[in-house]
Amino acid sequence: MAGIGIGWCLRRRQLPFLGRLINVFIWLLLFLLGVEVGGDRRIVEGMASLGGEALAVAAGGVAGSCLLAWLLWRWAGRGKGARKNER
Repeated sequence: MAGIGIGWCLRRRQLPFLGRLINVFIWLLLFLLGVEVGGDRRIVEGMASLGGEALAVAAGGVAGSCLLAWLLWRWAGRGKGARKNER
């Protein structure tokens, strides 16, 4: 909530450094997440099975996204083509 309030108060100001600051914090958070995961013995020992599951979930997510994007493209294009023929 504090971040939303600060953002609302500063919404009219130009903050060119903010993009870089956000990137630094994201990289810091990712690094700390890696440290935390690497320090957990159960996760490190189960990395092989977790890696396979993660690959399956990622592949399913990409395949589903591509399929739905293709369907949306066809659906949106159909309406566009019909409008061209009416003119």
